[in-house]
Order: sequence, then structure tokens, then C-alpha cells
Amino acid sequence: MPQNVAEQIVAQLIDAGVKRIYGIVGDSLNPIVDAVRRTGGAAEGGIDWIHVRHEEAAAFAAAADAELTGELAVCAGSCGPGNLHLINGLFDAQRSGVPVLAIASHIPSVQIGSGYFQETHPERLFTECSDYCEMILTPEQSPRVVGSAIRHATAGSAVSVIVLPGDLAEHRSSGAPAPFVPARPGRVAPDDRTVAELAAAIDEAEKITLFVGEGARDARDEVIAFAEHLQAPMGHSLRGKQWIQYDNPYDVGMSGLLGYGAIDHAMHETDLLLLVGTDFPYDQFLPDGATTTIAQIDVDARRLGRRAGVTHPVHGDVGLTLAALRAKTAAKRDDRFLEHTRKRYRKAMTDSVATYTDSDAQPIHPERAMTAIDRAAAPDAVFTADTGMGNVWQARYVTPTPQRRLLASWRHGSMANALPHAFGAQLAYPDRQVIAIAGDGGLSMLLGELITVAAYDLPLNVFVFNNSTLGMVKAEMLVAGFPDFGVDVPMVDFAAVATALGFHAQRVTDPGDLDAAVAAALSHRGPSLVDIVTDPDALSMPASITAEQVAGFGMSMAKMVLGAKDSGGVGAVIDTAKSNIKHIRSL
Repeated sequence: MPQNVAEQIVAQLIDAGVKRIYGIVGDSLNPIVDAVRRTGGAAEGGIDWIHVRHEEAAAFAAAADAELTGELAVCAGSCGPGNLHLINGLFDAQRSGVPVLAIASHIPSVQIGSGYFQETHPERLFTECSDYCEMILTPEQSPRVVGSAIRHATAGSAVSVIVLPGDLAEHRSSGAPAPFVPARPGRVAPDDRTVAELAAAIDEAEKITLFVGEGARDARDEVIAFAEHLQAPMGHSLRGKQWIQYDNPYDVGMSGLLGYGAIDHAMHETDLLLLVGTDFPYDQFLPDGATTTIAQIDVDARRLGRRAGVTHPVHGDVGLTLAALRAKTAAKRDDRFLEHTRKRYRKAMTDSVATYTDSDAQPIHPERAMTAIDRAAAPDAVFTADTGMGNVWQARYVTPTPQRRLLASWRHGSMANALPHAFGAQLAYPDRQVIAIAGDGGLSMLLGELITVAAYDLPLNVFVFNNSTLGMVKAEMLVAGFPDFGVDVPMVDFAAVATALGFHAQRVTDPGDLDAAVAAALSHRGPSLVDIVTDPDALSMPASITAEQVAGFGMSMAKMVLGAKDSGGVGAVIDTAKSNIKHIRSL
């Protein structure tokens, strides 16, 4: 039986299947760390302590671990600054809906409320980034709080936080916690009357479009069968890409600022839009519910109608709901709208997305680099991408397969996530190929985590898209009518940094060297980094561009010519045009 509270907590985590805790040791956390040490590690049925260089990375890594495995992952931070660093990564985990438990150690209990050294109030600070956050006050209370935290995280795919005063962790434990028995997830059947009303609307509509998200991950076959039943084009969100795009003859692209293809046009030309398992947040890309009939299917009723005016809100499991709708609707034979949308999709993929994927221009076009990585990657590779342009290249140029997985800071949109997500993924699946698509801005922010990768000799592959600028922010400025300012940074030789840490590393400036460099990195039996010097003026063009965006882009160009001395003048405008002329012609 565990002798103190820390040992009891660690025993409960082992019972729940936890194999790793990501964090940095520290005085108030030391009882937990020592209890982990004495378990002997995962190889002996205990827990491995994964020492990171920044607690933010610990939370990101735990989020990736949990998302890929579907199992509880744990991160930890010492009192005050230590656990505060967890918050950004925990926001990412919470918004991604993955089971993560954080241990936030606290100052000695007798000092709480006295303005003590490093004092914060984590039980207040973590409430917004968690679904369960409680402080353990007594040894008698501890087993129940820890059990509740585990249950909240695993049952709700959510973040739980345990606040533990360091002195209390060393107190003798009291009572025996109940064994943890995981609940088998249930399914929510839709209301019969609601299904009948939506079925009538489907039968009446001539043009129907599906827009599918992460909520359809376990209902892929049902979604494609439903599109065939209705002869309906289908688009997907970024989170839905990996589940719905591959081997799907009805898919016509992705919506949003990172989007491509023909789904935006289809959504605005349709009679009835079905939002299937998606909480797509960008209402500016959705049609007006006053002029287009919108239905939404989601297992979480709180999401229904919060992005657009929804005429048919359906609370239910995607698979069960689509099966019920198929049984109540007549199959459609008219495929003219589907073929019209497919034709537009093929043209968009040829004119815009396929542009520059074979370019030999220097600096290297990022489209060319991402295509080379995609072609060489394993069929079951795990890709992580930094927020910003890394997301664009992942969204457009990674070819999904049934086995490939994509990770990113989907809903939180944090910088610097790609590297810690990647090593969390690699530790969860040590024999699987893991590829981090890092921007130079994101990698710089948590650059120290390259040391973590080297320390554990992880065989992950980092590809740095190094354009010495914050590319997405630059694009946002141009579209909004601002000349780009404050986005450029000095060029850094990341290959040299990685070489100093023992990585296999190569810097690539010539597109002719890309294929060989990618192949060498992916075949290396240890950490690798390829520093790809890419064109800083390459822009990502969205699937549809509004008049306001065009006006903003033109205004920013004019300001660059006529305005500030730091804006680059005519030369900068010419460089931008040269780097995107094929995209501009396709608009």
C-alpha cells in the first residue's frame, strides 16, 4: 500500500493506464517525481518521467500523446512559474478535446494566502483551460479528487487539473482508492421527429452539400454512403481532413482561410447545407441561414446553431443520424450539381493548389518542399504542423491515407506546437515515422525542445520552412490593407544548431537537392532536421477571395510603394508579385 499521498496518486495513475508524465522537476513537485522514480518506469509496469525544457512543451506533448492513443496522458509543473507554463498547452488540449491530466503542485499549505514566494492560485488560474480543477486539501480527500479528475478527463475527453500542495504530497495516505474501470462510450440516438423533419427537407431540396468535420471520424463509411445516396458534393474542415478526404469521390476540398477546392462555392450555391460533426468557427465562410437552409448534426447539443442560423438542429451521433436519414429519404439520381462542383474542384486543384509544386525557382517555393516530403513519407506517418503557414502546407499538400495522422493546434492556434506535439507522438509510437512541419517562428519559440529530442534520441524528423518571416501574419496584414511590419527576423541556420545537438541535419537552398535531403532525413535512425530556405513572399490563396480582401491586398501594395521607408517600396511589391503570379492569374 502507498505510504504517502504522492505515492498513492502515482498508483492511481498507473491503475488508469498512464505510462508517461511530461514535466520539469522542482521542489514542490519532488514527492511526485520520487514516487514516479520508484515505479521503475513503464518497462516495469510503472511510469516514465519525460524531462522537457519548458512546461508548455510538456502540455503540448501530453496533448499529442492523448490524441493519438485515446488514452489518458499526464503533464506536471512545480509551484508558481512551473505550473503556469502549462496553461497554453492545456488550452490546446482542452480545445482539441483530448484526455489530459495536469498535476499543478502548490506552495506549502500553511503558507497559502500569505503572499509567499512563488505563490499563485492555480485552482483559480486553471479553471478556464480545464473541465475539472480541484485542490487536494487533506490525505483523506485525495483518492476521491484524483479519481474524479481521471474520470472527467477520460469520460469527457477533457482536461483535468489536480492542485497539490508540496507538503501535503508527503503526508501519510489515508484510505484505499477504488480501482479505475473505464466506461465504454455510448452513442446518442437522434430524436425521431427531428429526423423526420430533416428528411422531408432533404427530399424537397434539389442541391444538397455536406460539410464534414472531426465528429465524423468514426462514421466515415456512413458519411460517404450518405453523399452517394444524395449525389451530394462534400467538403471538410481542417480537423476533418484526415478522416474524410482519402478515397472519397465526393470530396471537393476544404473551407476556411487555409482552404482549397470548390466547397466554398458549393456551400453558397446549395439549397440545403448539412454541417456534419463540425463546429467550424469561421462564420464568414458559411452561407447566411436566412437564404440557405442549414442543418447541423452534432453529438454535443451545445454546438448546434452557434456559428450560423440553423433550421434543422439535430442532436445525435453522426453515424446513427445518417443511417436514420437514409432510411427516411429517397435516393437522388440527378448528379448535375455534383458534377458541376467536381469540375470546379478539378480546375481549382490544377490552377491553384498544384501551382509551384514542381517549381525549380529559388528561394524554394514551400509548395515544392511540402510535396517532396509528402511523396517520401510513410503511409502511416504522423504529421504535426506549426500554426500559420505550416498548417497551410499540411492542409493542402499532405495526402491522407487510412493510417496517416495529422496533428496541429487546431482550435487554439498556438505557435510552437509542432515540435512538442511531434515528440509526444514519437514517445507514444516509437516505431512510427513522425514528421514535424515547423516554421522558423514557431521553432524559435520552443527551440530548447530540440535538446529534449536529442536527450531521448528520438527518431523524429523536423522540416523547417525557413523564410525568416512570420508568413501567416504577413499575409493577414496584406489582406487587411496594412504593409507588413515587424514580421521579419534575421536568417538563422537551424541545421547548424541541430548539428551541434547531434542531429542528422542539412540546409537546403536549391530545390534540386530537396528529394535527396528528404530521403536522407527519413532514413536516418535518429533525430533529423532539414532546414529548407523558402520564399518569404509566397502567399497562400484561400479557396475564395472576397472583394474586401482584394481591396485590402491592393491597398497594402499601394502603401508599400508610396509609404514607409521600412516597407520595401516598389521592389517589395515586385518580389511579392513574382512569387505569386501563377496564383494571381488563377483568381
